[in-house]
Amino acid sequence: MSRNTSLLLKYLFKQTWPMLVGLFSIMGSQLVDSIFIAKLGAEPLAVVAFSIAIFQVIVGVQVGLGIAATATISTALGENKVNYARYLGSLIVFIGTVIVTLLCLALWFFQQPIILALGATPSLFNLTELYRLPWLISCWLGALLYFGYSICRAHNETLLPGRIMVLTSVLNIALDPLFMFTFDMGLAGAAWASCVAFAIGLVVVFYTLIKRELITFDVLKNRTEQAIKAIAKMMAPALLSQFIPPISAMIVTALIAAYGGFAVAAWGLANRIEYIAIILILALTMALPPIVGNLKGRGELRQILSVVKLACGFVIGIQILLAVIMLGVANPLANALSNNSEIVANLTDYFAFVPLSYAALGVCMITVSVCNALGFATTALFISILRLFLCYLPLLWLGSHFYGLTGLFIGMACGNTLSGIVGWQLFKQQYKRLTTHVSVRSITV
Repeated sequence: MSRNTSLLLKYLFKQTWPMLVGLFSIMGSQLVDSIFIAKLGAEPLAVVAFSIAIFQVIVGVQVGLGIAATATISTALGENKVNYARYLGSLIVFIGTVIVTLLCLALWFFQQPIILALGATPSLFNLTELYRLPWLISCWLGALLYFGYSICRAHNETLLPGRIMVLTSVLNIALDPLFMFTFDMGLAGAAWASCVAFAIGLVVVFYTLIKRELITFDVLKNRTEQAIKAIAKMMAPALLSQFIPPISAMIVTALIAAYGGFAVAAWGLANRIEYIAIILILALTMALPPIVGNLKGRGELRQILSVVKLACGFVIGIQILLAVIMLGVANPLANALSNNSEIVANLTDYFAFVPLSYAALGVCMITVSVCNALGFATTALFISILRLFLCYLPLLWLGSHFYGLTGLFIGMACGNTLSGIVGWQLFKQQYKRLTTHVSVRSITV
């Protein structure tokens, strides 16, 4: 390993591990939250399930704007436009607050018709009435907190978001039983606990942003139009790409539902395992964009390719190792997750074929993240669309058609693998265009 590669690896690790710890803490918090809510009965769990479906809309908006924040700010910093980068951060917070506020107000007035359209029964409405105000407030606070995280990451500061993720998760776990059972608020108490945790996190992150002068209250009048255009250019395709995973999940669930309730139950458990298995990939997709955007701003394009290759190689190695381990423990792991023989058989098939393809899926996710960071949000959206409609769903259907549920899992693995190949090829094409454009511009100048 060369000295330059070693330095890149150390820097990549430094930026990634706080996100990894933060994501693990959030995942643990959500699991504990579900356990507490389950004690209240089936109806509260159903209300939460319907709320999660609506929450995906808010998540799509906040992640789309977060991608725009990371890409535009990190590039500006790489070009040494520090004041402009601070101003972009302030605009992100302002625009995000306005959009999320309007969205939450719309959900406040139309939540019941939306939940009814999703298939909820009228008996859930009373619980929804008590839950929706604190839940919407928690969504609003969580979105603003995410914007703060995005600005921090854009400035290559991942330690602070990681720490605050842990802080809010621990607070949420501690406050859940207090609000839900001690104060006898029930399901609404879980949402109020999230509100308090997010509010404390919000104070910490924005106090730090202001103290470190990562956002500014000064208006750069001659740069406002340019800044809004840059944000909008990135946000629109990034926002659209955020709605692709839920669409994919709904279609896959419908395909699996044809094989009965046990197959759906196995798929639900497999999804939980998948989230744990790809958590390193998720952390890298959060850590890479500010690094790449900064390198682009400084014109160090060769370093971009090096860091992307390094990240992809690391993901491939780790995911293959995890797949081998999961294959070795497939049967005992499946039995630990369920005592139903049909569910165990389905899970064992899943572990046999799908986890190995997470390596290629990781490459696809990294290329999408990097294309967004380079300002090629349309290419990132194109990769996401191709993954779903060219690579993933057709092969799922073919596998299911010829070999049943096992074939569906084989098709899933093949689809993930193909999406990694397609994503990498499209990224290389876009990278070549970028380097050619910069070379031509340099010669012209």
